[in-house]
Amino acid sequence: MHARVARSEPYLTQGSHAHKGIVRVRARRARTASTVRGEAASIPPLVKVDRTFRLEEANAIVPRLQIWMERLQRGALRLHEEMSDLARAMDVEPAALSPEHLLRERPAARVLVEELDAIVHEIEESGAHLKDVELGLVDFPAEREGEIVYLCWQFGEPEIAFWHRVDEGFARRQPVPGAPRPPYLQ
Repeated sequence: MHARVARSEPYLTQGSHAHKGIVRVRARRARTASTVRGEAASIPPLVKVDRTFRLEEANAIVPRLQIWMERLQRGALRLHEEMSDLARAMDVEPAALSPEHLLRERPAARVLVEELDAIVHEIEESGAHLKDVELGLVDFPAEREGEIVYLCWQFGEPEIAFWHRVDEGFARRQPVPGAPRPPYLQ
């Protein structure tokens, strides 16, 4: 099974949990079945695969991912606070506001948005796929028995110890044979 997708630049958006005020950073890519868009789709997802990783290659990126994800989560919290403050000032629900609205009303927030976009860009340029900011999920395309799969890493795990099929997701991840098994974080 070989995957295909057109590449786009990352963008900031309200996530599927916008009603809770959770801000997510996503890449404009077709998502796996574990996302809201994927669950609604009846066709298999298309996945951009610029490269595939061996376990050692993906694990070599984990120390940088730890730094990027910490900065990304802190920045997302600051962005959430900005959105909440603006929503209170406008007497609307935070979910009713888009990041574009925030930038129109509070141009100084552009620095934060650009910082978050730059972090997402760094992650995506490494070849990894950012899946969820809040949970700190990052996938690495890999080949397993002739099939494209994802090596799955979650912020806080010392190394990659799990994988899942492209059309599955975090909930269906399985241990990488021979890898140490860190505890589940979520």
